Amino acid sequence: MENQYNIAYHHHSREDRVPIDQILPYVKGATFDPYNQDHPTCHSETRTGLLWQIQDWAQRPYSKRIFWLNGMAGTGKSTISWTIAKWLTEQSKLGVIDLGASFFFKRGGGDRGNASRFFPTIARGLASKVPGLDILVTEVVTSDPSIFDKALGEQFDKLIYQPLQKINIQPGGCSTFILVVDALDECGPRSETKSETSDIEVILRLWPQISQVTSICLKLFLTSRPDLPIQLGFSMISTDTYQDMILHHVPGTIIEHDISVFLRDEFSKIRKRYNARLPSQTLLDDTWPHQGVLEALVKMAVPLFIVAATVCRYVRDLKWNPPKRLEKILEFQQKGQLGQLGQLAQTYLPILSQTFDDPDEGKEFYREFRKIVGSIVTLSEPLSTTSLAALLDLDRDVILHHLSALNSVLAVYPDPKPVHLFHLSFREFLLSDKLQHEPFRVDGPATHRMLVTKCLESLSRPDGLQENLCGLGYPGQPRREVNRTIIDKRLTPAFQYIY
Repeated sequence: MENQYNIAYHHHSREDRVPIDQILPYVKGATFDPYNQDHPTCHSETRTGLLWQIQDWAQRPYSKRIFWLNGMAGTGKSTISWTIAKWLTEQSKLGVIDLGASFFFKRGGGDRGNASRFFPTIARGLASKVPGLDILVTEVVTSDPSIFDKALGEQFDKLIYQPLQKINIQPGGCSTFILVVDALDECGPRSETKSETSDIEVILRLWPQISQVTSICLKLFLTSRPDLPIQLGFSMISTDTYQDMILHHVPGTIIEHDISVFLRDEFSKIRKRYNARLPSQTLLDDTWPHQGVLEALVKMAVPLFIVAATVCRYVRDLKWNPPKRLEKILEFQQKGQLGQLGQLAQTYLPILSQTFDDPDEGKEFYREFRKIVGSIVTLSEPLSTTSLAALLDLDRDVILHHLSALNSVLAVYPDPKPVHLFHLSFREFLLSDKLQHEPFRVDGPATHRMLVTKCLESLSRPDGLQENLCGLGYPGQPRREVNRTIIDKRLTPAFQYIY
């Protein structure tokens, strides 16, 4: 008797099938891309014991189905996630274990910051790896086109759980698939409507059902901060289903070693780049920075890898003098100018203070900074510098001037790539109530009100809101049927953000 997989296969020829990536909406930038150089992986001599434990868990057939790696902000969770995803992709060549799908949450990153397209993105990844799954998911979407707007539980059941129950993997196929989900704590609500149960808790409650799937072995590698919604979600899961590891409980000696290795390697690269561009009499020698400075930096950073990484980005900006920039970092630490701001202030305060060091810069400069950088850290979706200039009604050169000194905390790309934060902790730092008297402190509610006003002003212009903006063929055309090329052609990125 034919199973459902075979029936579906016979009734849909390959020529008739629509590619799965045209059926399932997914979140761009949320999935692992081996060619994306913006995401670093762990240095080959760091995190070795931790990575071995995760890899051992992934390869053991009867290990628990969920591995939860948790730790405070800046401890390197996303770098570890990226490293594991890369390793899994490389393992796929052996035909035993593979990266099934991935989702890297990012607060303030549009749909990367909520669960609206989480399960369709995961289903799309799995359907490209698990034989026959694309056919079954296609049938679900064809019979229920509104599935993407339904509750998370129904999306999970129809797009992932039920299709996985029906597939029939042929002998010799890959038997274990790992899902990598990073920064689940950055998953916010899909709308302003409050619910008693957060989307985070719903996601965690649903995943243990995967253990009932017998056709393949599907495991979840998950990272997050140990925030309350995460803890509530795991409190509803049997400890037989998951194992956890707390990053900030890793022995201090191991973290110190890893950060020391990272800093030595990065400063070696900085020396080589700097020396390659300057006359011989100004070269940095191999002893820079000396052992005492490296030890001070390690002490300053432990246990936060983000501190070490930000210091290196700050110092290696060749528009400035690396030794002087390093002295600036150490000066703040030695003078005890950090007050009660916490460890991350050791990095962010020197960077921002240098931005405001020019005595000729007045209050207008500060207002522009708060307007520009405040918008970047509060926008619901990141924008390019050109789109940001259009939204804020500012000259793009003014924006670039303010961002030029912030390359260690903001990734600023040529158009059309958007500006984004290297780490969420910079946003939290700027919005902190502890910075009330600092000129660079961002007032979150006031910035949101300013952005709303700018959006309304843009919509009210002659080239703003008008009938049939995209020139659609007929009124009421469903949004999912609108050709993306038409939207991109008719509406600027700034206007799309407003809309």
